[in-house]
Amino acid sequence: MIYKKIFPFLFAGALFSFFPGKAQQATATGLPGDNFSLEGALALFEQSANPQQFEAALNTENNKVNNLDLDGDGKVDYISVMDKSDGDVHALVLQVSVSATEQQDIAVIEIEKTGFENAMLQIVGDADIFGEELIVEPDSGNGNDAAFLQNNFNNYMASGPNAELFFKEQGIIVNVWMWPSVRFMFAPIYRPWISPWRWQRYPPRWHAWRPYTWDNWYIRRSYYKSRPFIVVHTHRAVRARQFYAPYRVTSVTVTRRNATAMQNYRVSRTTTVTRPAGRNISPRKPYQMRSPNHENGRTRKVTVHRRRG
Repeated sequence: MIYKKIFPFLFAGALFSFFPGKAQQATATGLPGDNFSLEGALALFEQSANPQQFEAALNTENNKVNNLDLDGDGKVDYISVMDKSDGDVHALVLQVSVSATEQQDIAVIEIEKTGFENAMLQIVGDADIFGEELIVEPDSGNGNDAAFLQNNFNNYMASGPNAELFFKEQGIIVNVWMWPSVRFMFAPIYRPWISPWRWQRYPPRWHAWRPYTWDNWYIRRSYYKSRPFIVVHTHRAVRARQFYAPYRVTSVTVTRRNATAMQNYRVSRTTTVTRPAGRNISPRKPYQMRSPNHENGRTRKVTVHRRRG
């Protein structure tokens, strides 16, 4: 009899564990960024052989990355990919055509070659889409990639009992050189990919689908939350960031359509902390971006290599 009474509770607990999206669902911000997975985009880029294949993957419904409808026509938008490059720097731009005359950048994958068979990258969600620049990068805690730190002084392997602590304190950067698309883009014969698809001109086999509701989309998007990617507050690919800046494209239509949601988001991101004695501390503002390993106004650069066993 005791087992019969306990079993329903155990079964319910198992269900909540199996479907974490329903049990711990996040609240939508109302911004377009709710409908795009930066982690998912990086996962697809890691798996793709080249930028063209990456674009096709982004626009595949079953890949659970894109649920954007910036023009409000009730259909998911097509995302074009274009590579802006300069030597060892690439800015892979993910962009939507909002109309015949307007485009909006969704995110940019910033890639830098940092040495022989060494490269790093981050994907940065556009502030007009996510409310602020949202940075996601490969997480060194998983996977088989080598990991390294950038430093101007020397290259060395981290070792010893404190090696892991050192990496965590300094902030590790994953070497993505072995990603097929990265190697493809740094090949001598590579020509930067510029998507031929624009407003009302899409691949013959591509068909738009209706956007998922937030409840359904959150569960689909959560597929990538367990992947080895992490949100950070530091721009590491500084050269790529500076190179991309003048190419950034925004849409007046998108800005106006999301003005209220943007204002609400920015208000919610500012909080006032009160000390026990009742004295208020200045409101906390959204984080500011800074260059890697920035300390006391100076930038330190290291290169550390580590292979996983």
